[in-house]
Amino acid sequence: MIPAPGRHGGDGPAVARHLGLDPDRIVDLSMTLNPFAPDIAALARRHLSALRQYPDVTHATAALAHAIGIDPARLLLTNGGSEAITLVSHVLGGTVAAEPEFSLHPRGDDGPRWRSNPNNPTGRLAGPDEHADVWDEAFFPLATGRWTRGDDDGAVVVGSLTKLFACPGLRLGYALSDDVERFAVAQPAWSVNGLALALLPELLDAADLDGWRAAIAVRREQLAALLRQHDIDPQPSDAPWLIAEAPGLRERLAPSGVIVRDCASFGLPGHVRIGVPDDDGLARLAEALSCAGP
Repeated sequence: MIPAPGRHGGDGPAVARHLGLDPDRIVDLSMTLNPFAPDIAALARRHLSALRQYPDVTHATAALAHAIGIDPARLLLTNGGSEAITLVSHVLGGTVAAEPEFSLHPRGDDGPRWRSNPNNPTGRLAGPDEHADVWDEAFFPLATGRWTRGDDDGAVVVGSLTKLFACPGLRLGYALSDDVERFAVAQPAWSVNGLALALLPELLDAADLDGWRAAIAVRREQLAALLRQHDIDPQPSDAPWLIAEAPGLRERLAPSGVIVRDCASFGLPGHVRIGVPDDDGLARLAEALSCAGP
């Protein structure tokens, strides 16, 4: 037996401890991160002096607003996408447009309709005629090569830079709105840490949204082909992951140090979500599938 899956993936460290595996050798595909992102540790070392200063969001906010192509007054940097969701949910409330949907979105009785785009967990992009009051675009840049859908008048957008730059420990997210101050007043002081703010402009300089989108699309097809070789039929996806019905696969792969996402928290028992891996991750997954048996 291995530890029960968490609600949000990222189970690698817990599984490693339980099985006595080296945490640094775990391939954690229960997280969905950009496999082609720059080396975050190497970049962060150049900004460690920021740890001795109180955070100032001004420069980082201007840099991200310029990259997206919006007025900085419409942008709020947050402590990860989860804080953006929490702030918007606290102010606006609302409920998801349909299930399955990301578990952090509100499930109220009424109010603004929330949608992830691409949908989390199915991975499918919303069509141009589909609308929402709040769009969660955590994976939109990796699916489309563009920062934001940007064509719904009055819609609020929440996003996650930790997915884009593969740095979930750094915690960087944002909210976009014509009246973003209503969310800012609910945010604690110094919510976004100084290292993240100092690093963000350099991360943006290294961003290659369309190149990453294209590389992920190729790798996603390679991942799908590998899964089919082992009689696992993934669903179509526009996102940097694939979802498939594969009961017990998480338990069978874990002893090989490969972790996939259990989808029971999405209301999809017996399904797994597998993040698009880097080169080493794809090779390790192929080896683990060969060892896992039916």
